Amino acid sequence: MVLSQMDAGKALTAAAAKGNAAELQRILQELRLHPDTRNEFSRTALQVMMMGNSKIARLLLEKGADPNVQDRHGITPAHDAARTGFLDTLQVLVENGASVNIPDQNGALPIHIAIREGHRDIVQFLAPRSDLKHANISGQTALDVARASCVPDIMDSLLAHIQS
Repeated sequence: MVLSQMDAGKALTAAAAKGNAAELQRILQELRLHPDTRNEFSRTALQVMMMGNSKIARLLLEKGADPNVQDRHGITPAHDAARTGFLDTLQVLVENGASVNIPDQNGALPIHIAIREGHRDIVQFLAPRSDLKHANISGQTALDVARASCVPDIMDSLLAHIQS
């Protein structure tokens, strides 16, 4: 069965979004697709994968998926993992070359998003890896976002990394 590139991308991203590793593996092998094949919305499997499934992330990355792929808003899979609070997935992304210092179109790094969402474990993981002096388009650094969110332990954690 021969699929168009668009249909192949649609099948690949659908399997990733459902968290179906067996189907994802089958599609990648049988159709010999690159894991960054895009669907009809110009999104890759890594961009639409079930964020809580680090096995899917690992599979795609092992097959050569770009961990720093950005959507039209500049959002990377690391931004998505930080927003949704999936530390395991974020760790897999970083272990496989994902940068946590790529800003989205608003200048936000994944740590800005994790702070705003209140994901303390994500902030702890990102703090030593992030450019804590980076400001978003509103001029806010990670510490400024933490201060505005009024979560003292997140501020303390960031201050410890800034001062070291």
